[in-house]
Amino acid sequence: MSELQETVARSADAAELHATAPTLLLELQTLLGAMAATATAGTERGRRPFRPTADWSQQLGELAYGVYLLADQTGVELDDVVSTTARRTAERGARAKAADEQGWPFETA
Repeated sequence: MSELQETVARSADAAELHATAPTLLLELQTLLGAMAATATAGTERGRRPFRPTADWSQQLGELAYGVYLLADQTGVELDDVVSTTARRTAERGARAKAADEQGWPFETA
């Protein structure tokens, strides 16, 4: 387990924040919805460029904390799976680019 994931787990233990996975998923959905609302309002529904607000970092940090907490509660080594996902995405992107200069890295292999 990474140092960051251990830090999240310890802080959640201290604050008694542990909940079931479905409850944590609902909380993450709420946090992501708030960020989407911030971006929608800030861009006038996409008519203006996005500029992060003063509290954007805090909102993103809370979302990431929730993801780490969910990983802890479900026994997932998050750093490992994120690293694997990043590597696989880069590999798919390289294959897509080799096949088509305008290839999209998120297409299924």
